[in-house]
Amino acid sequence: MSSDTKIILRQIGAKIAYYRTLVGLSQTELADKMHTTQSTISKVESGNYNDNLSVVMLKDIADALEMDVSLLLEFNGFEKAMWDKKIGE
Repeated sequence: MSSDTKIILRQIGAKIAYYRTLVGLSQTELADKMHTTQSTISKVESGNYNDNLSVVMLKDIADALEMDVSLLLEFNGFEKAMWDKKIGE
């Protein structure tokens, strides 16, 4: 897997953790809403979920957080600039 893909998966995971915290859910509570495990949520949030993250899982997470899935996939200029810096290192 390319380094830019790893960075994107980590950024998506960070957004999930941010929004999960914002709505006041623990990893376990989010996992329960999705009928999965806390370990799975932890791996997703760290960007290490089987080096892959399906659209279906993203949709399930967004639904459990009662948000639009597009918020997890949109990145502003600052976030993209950080990727360029990390990839260039």
